[in-house]
Amino acid sequence: MKIAVQKFGGTSLTTPELRSRINSIVSSTISSGSKVVVVVSAIGREKDPYATDTFINLVKEINQEPLAREMDLIMSCGEIISGVLLANYLSSTGIPSKFLTGEQAGLVTDSNFGNAHILYVNPRNILDCLEKGITPVVAGFQGISEHGELTTLGRGGSDTTASALGVALNAEIIDIFTDVEGIMTADPRIVTNARLLEAISYNEICQLAREGARVVHPRAIEIAMQGNVPLRVRSTRLDSPGTLISNRLYHSNPPHLIKDQLITGITYTSNLCQIKIEGSTFNGKTQLELNVFKSMADAGISVDFISVQMDRIVFTVQGEQAERAWQVLKEINIESVMEKNCAKVAVVGAAMTGIPGVMANVVAALKAQEIAILQSGDSYTNIWCLVKEEDLDKAVNALHDKFELGN
Repeated sequence: MKIAVQKFGGTSLTTPELRSRINSIVSSTISSGSKVVVVVSAIGREKDPYATDTFINLVKEINQEPLAREMDLIMSCGEIISGVLLANYLSSTGIPSKFLTGEQAGLVTDSNFGNAHILYVNPRNILDCLEKGITPVVAGFQGISEHGELTTLGRGGSDTTASALGVALNAEIIDIFTDVEGIMTADPRIVTNARLLEAISYNEICQLAREGARVVHPRAIEIAMQGNVPLRVRSTRLDSPGTLISNRLYHSNPPHLIKDQLITGITYTSNLCQIKIEGSTFNGKTQLELNVFKSMADAGISVDFISVQMDRIVFTVQGEQAERAWQVLKEINIESVMEKNCAKVAVVGAAMTGIPGVMANVVAALKAQEIAILQSGDSYTNIWCLVKEEDLDKAVNALHDKFELGN
């Protein structure tokens, strides 16, 4: 049995025209000989009546520190509403459908309310539907704990649901339908000549996602990669093949491009604060590094872009956590200096490994635009630089041009 898992984001469900497009996509896939499992997100975005953020804000008007278990219950409502509506719509157009909650679809998670991880999937109910010619419409973003409590999967949870079902069902493809055409070489809102990538490796898209690209959640990619199920990012609105994500790098491009295209894309993370601890702060203080990072962990503050040297510690936190981080350090008698309004720009490409001159080109591109590099780091597949947020757009464009990624 050929199976395609198709996930539709909340913006894909907002109008009758878009729902008609979903119907056409599902119908066409069934006609091609595949069974379809549909996964849905909540309709719309913040301030829309059935969006998850709308439900969150409703509760926070009553209690600024809401109960985690109860929040998962209300946050799951958006996907249930979407799923019931879409199942009824598909059925009314001649595609027999049945709505399933995360629990009914067999997604079993741990008990971490608000950010649960899937432990395993029992797709019995889904397979029963498919064998009867029924298209299951599954609520994304939710599951059931082993203790019988409803849980939600955190940011990107519907993508994660689609990937988990795709692997459990040994699907031929996982399609993530969204409001963009696919994965671009850079954010088209910043780079006017950003180009659509026909194909990209799991590793590269993971790096892009971790460094700020928001098209697909890294957890969803990692699950698909573990099951070796190809994942494709497509537009609900356009008849475009989108971007294929698989183990086969540049699947549809001529072989010579694998060697020549060192860099796949440029991405970024904004609203960061750099925190520096150096010089006299270290005098007579043993285990200072441990105290610094333990104090951040105890305060629930996530740190990134970490550099630890003999007489210097540098790291970044999200901008909204900056004052809290500074206060936490002060409480343990550690003086720090903050550089607010920063952004991290990343150059990503699996082919850069072992190739000399990539960092030199990064520095040359930024220096040519008189952009100061506050900090830098690298891995096998990416190089990232911290710059002032006011230089962000200029930095992304400079790097995009330097590595000739445009149309």
